Amino acid sequence: MVPQGVRHPATVPVRSCHDRVVGPIDPAFLDEAVDLLGASHVVVDPDVVAGYVADWTGRFRGSTPAVLRPGSTEEVAALVGLCRRHGVALALQGGRTGLSGGTVPLQGEVVCSLVRLSTLEPDGPAGQITAGAGVPIARLQEAASALGWAYGVDLASRDSATVGGSVATNAGGIRVLRYGDTRAQLLGVSAVLGNGRVVTHLGGLLKDNTGYDLAGLLCGSEGTLGVVTAARLSLVRASPERVVALLAFDTVGAALGATGELRASLGALSAVELFLRPGLSLVCEHQGLPDPFDAPHAAYLLVEASDDRDPTDELSEAVDALGAVAEVAVAQDRARAAELWRYREGHTEAINRLGPPHKLDVSVPISALGEFVERVTPVVASLRPAAALWLFGHAADGNVHVNVTGIDPDDDQVDEAVFALAASLGGAVSAEHGIGTAKRRWLHLSRSDDEIAAFRAIKSALDPDKILNPSVLLPPAEEGSGATDPS
Repeated sequence: MVPQGVRHPATVPVRSCHDRVVGPIDPAFLDEAVDLLGASHVVVDPDVVAGYVADWTGRFRGSTPAVLRPGSTEEVAALVGLCRRHGVALALQGGRTGLSGGTVPLQGEVVCSLVRLSTLEPDGPAGQITAGAGVPIARLQEAASALGWAYGVDLASRDSATVGGSVATNAGGIRVLRYGDTRAQLLGVSAVLGNGRVVTHLGGLLKDNTGYDLAGLLCGSEGTLGVVTAARLSLVRASPERVVALLAFDTVGAALGATGELRASLGALSAVELFLRPGLSLVCEHQGLPDPFDAPHAAYLLVEASDDRDPTDELSEAVDALGAVAEVAVAQDRARAAELWRYREGHTEAINRLGPPHKLDVSVPISALGEFVERVTPVVASLRPAAALWLFGHAADGNVHVNVTGIDPDDDQVDEAVFALAASLGGAVSAEHGIGTAKRRWLHLSRSDDEIAAFRAIKSALDPDKILNPSVLLPPAEEGSGATDPS
């Protein structure tokens, strides 16, 4: 039974992916959820629930009658069946580090937290590991290291971001250049589809041509097709010798030109991160860090090289050949390397302290990256002269995190202009954090009407009752999707 003193939230509506009210939550739903999961894993205390209804930025906020915490694939499957019977939609959550509103219960969905799915099953000889959806990326990295391997995906939010969330959004992070995104590491999944069926394919075969790649389909689907409960992941060869350098440039163009030269000349290159002077100044102020150089510069590249032998000489030769570098700071040890990384990884937290930012994470062809960076500032200024623009990102793979502060959270004119600019250059409106809620209106800028129609058909087949993340990814059919709902 629901704990005493908490009334049934029987009037909270649940909506489908087309924003159609499918009915209030039956009071019996929570009773059955308690029978299924146990009272301690059906959270209805308003003070606790409040921590699950907003995204990390604070820009998106919803409401939920309860937070449910299943502890196994079997419990997830039973929960999905329960939701189908009662017409209740779920908002799926992991570490809640997403920046596009993709885990927020914006239409009153019940929250399904997957953090209890925390098992790790290493396979050292194969260089693989099976991880529960709730395992933080940092814990996975530690387990890989204990096996003598490494995990190829790394994120600034590694201590909180989870395996399930990274699979849901096909997260890339800071070493896509070297190892690829999450999909490149993914060998199989265990998942509960929206129709209640459980698919498990965790054998870890490196060569398997037996039909559709369901793991690849679920990766990047943002929880709209199934609940990933575990993933079989490939590990990469450890590169214990690492050197980090911060390069300063007097123009953004020089920094981006150097990125291409480094990719061509430095075989041990594992990361190239771009940030600009305003962002560096903000991070230094927020974290109390000293300026890394005596004089200010327009742009900076945080460059990392790693190998099983010391790559310092190789990095030095590559940097010396650039010609356009104004100043260089090189980390001589791990502590100093971590300090240099703070200048880049501190951006998100520092920006968020200015108020809820518009997080406009985009991807453009590498050849168009310079043009995008040059044009995006006047585009934003023409619409909102008082807004502040903060740019940083993964220069070597064309991913720019466009952050805008000083405008109303509900003001989406700047969002539309930035996405349109990226699309006009052959780019995509999302590169890291998924479409979520923040960008689903603009999915058509990156996907054709026929593609979106195919997305809807897959959604209808695997989640016929539309109970999984109904506010995420797919735009309402009337908002320019170009195709009617086949169901």
